[in-house]
Amino acid sequence: MNIWDIIVAVILGIVEGLTEYAPVSSTGHMIIVDDLWLKSKELLTPEAANTFKVVIQLGSILAVAIVFKDRILNLLGMKKNITEAQKEGSRLTIAQIAVGLVPAAVLGFLFEDYIDEHLFSVKTVAFGLIAGAVLMLAADWINKRKPATDSVDRITYKQAFGIGLFQCLALWPGFSRSGSTISGGVIFGLNHRAASDFTFIMAMPIMAGASLLSLVKNWEYLSTDLLPFFIAGFISAFIVALFVVRFFLKLINKIKLVPFAIYRIILGIVLFALFL
Repeated sequence: MNIWDIIVAVILGIVEGLTEYAPVSSTGHMIIVDDLWLKSKELLTPEAANTFKVVIQLGSILAVAIVFKDRILNLLGMKKNITEAQKEGSRLTIAQIAVGLVPAAVLGFLFEDYIDEHLFSVKTVAFGLIAGAVLMLAADWINKRKPATDSVDRITYKQAFGIGLFQCLALWPGFSRSGSTISGGVIFGLNHRAASDFTFIMAMPIMAGASLLSLVKNWEYLSTDLLPFFIAGFISAFIVALFVVRFFLKLINKIKLVPFAIYRIILGIVLFALFL
């Protein structure tokens, strides 16, 4: 292992941290940096490469867990962090999160093999980027009226389930989990911050569960020789995701989804032009 390998690990971790929770599709961006990945083929087998992707994703998940640590403790009944909405008798519950998770979990289980076999290509990702951008623009247009829900603690079961239905779109690579679910939340009457909060909280259990399961299956590929590569990617993904999530949540009510939609359209066109 040389310094270039560590640089590649850091760059891939940065890409993961920047794109995993922003509504821009981490899958599409990983395709763009694939040339860097190819330069490490001698270092990583396909199985080890997939394990590395899981490891850097866990870095992003840890960052979100830290940002929402008080909320998580509250959900688990370990901390009473009272918000204005909670003073009025409302409070986000684990049951509401579960309702949001069900639709995508069911469809993902039924169509996992088909998705892996047919939808992971440059063409499908580019299409997902542009189609997701159209959805985001539509969500902002629909949300021009005053949102009915300005706190994640006031979310209803109907809204949670509706957001869960929109999360199913993220099964198509390029649509983006956060892009789909934030758009769905905005369409169902949440403001952008409340929709983002619910999106990130809902993403943690399903992403952590899938990542840990994959890590256990591929544990044998975490050799000591590769530890510096894996650690560098994990740390860079964690640090960047921590900054990105905090920055995103502070600004999302002001900038809304249009800037991300424009960026996605440009990226989709670039992918079509470069690879097709």
